[in-house]
Amino acid sequence: MFSTKNKIIISLLFLLGISFPLQAQDATDIVRKANEKMQGESSKVEMTMQIIRPSWERSVSMKAWSKGQDHSLILITAPARDKGSAYLKRDNEIWNWQPNINRTIKMPPSMMSQSWMGSDFSNNDLVREASIVVDYNHTLLGDSTLSGRESYKIEMIPKPEAPVVWDKVITFISKDEYLQLRAEFYDEDGELVRLMQGSEIKEMDGRIVPTRMDMIPMNKEGHKTVITYEKMEFNIDISQRFFSIQNMKNVD
Repeated sequence: MFSTKNKIIISLLFLLGISFPLQAQDATDIVRKANEKMQGESSKVEMTMQIIRPSWERSVSMKAWSKGQDHSLILITAPARDKGSAYLKRDNEIWNWQPNINRTIKMPPSMMSQSWMGSDFSNNDLVREASIVVDYNHTLLGDSTLSGRESYKIEMIPKPEAPVVWDKVITFISKDEYLQLRAEFYDEDGELVRLMQGSEIKEMDGRIVPTRMDMIPMNKEGHKTVITYEKMEFNIDISQRFFSIQNMKNVD
């Protein structure tokens, strides 16, 4: 027979044993809902990326299509010198089409953390090789308030096999609409390397979403990249055949 003391200890262990998995699951659900809010099962987006530097600025316009986590295609529509360039992700493979030299380049994993078109976003950010839902373990740290919105504060630690360069990411997601309002990216020394902020909340295709994303490197004063979503369509009718190397060369 168990003593009263042992019963209390067993009960406490049982409660602890079920509370941590439930908390982790809740945090993952929150991140999943925020991710689905911006993507849907499929999507088409028109956006502009403004690269800001202390002595110059550059603007890039583009269209992007996605289907789930494994298929995405980005087409550059301006400026003229980059028009027609495209980036394709299909499963774990990524290609870049460069019409000015009539060449398709398969991008190695080592390039995923590099700057995308000279911006403060990486190749990985734009084609979403890493999934914020699948490639991280999530822990709910508590609550916070950003831009007047009550938000969840969630720590994301990359899984050992995940294609992620960050030691951890702290993300803030609003409780009302599951909007990703802020993400802090830390290196292996615990230093904050870059900051992403979501703002200009608007309705797009029936969804309330941030229509502006600022990516700010913390070690480069005066550097910033702003992505502005001008049009978003969700759950569009698009097949996996759309995401082909041949279509990447001809899409418009």
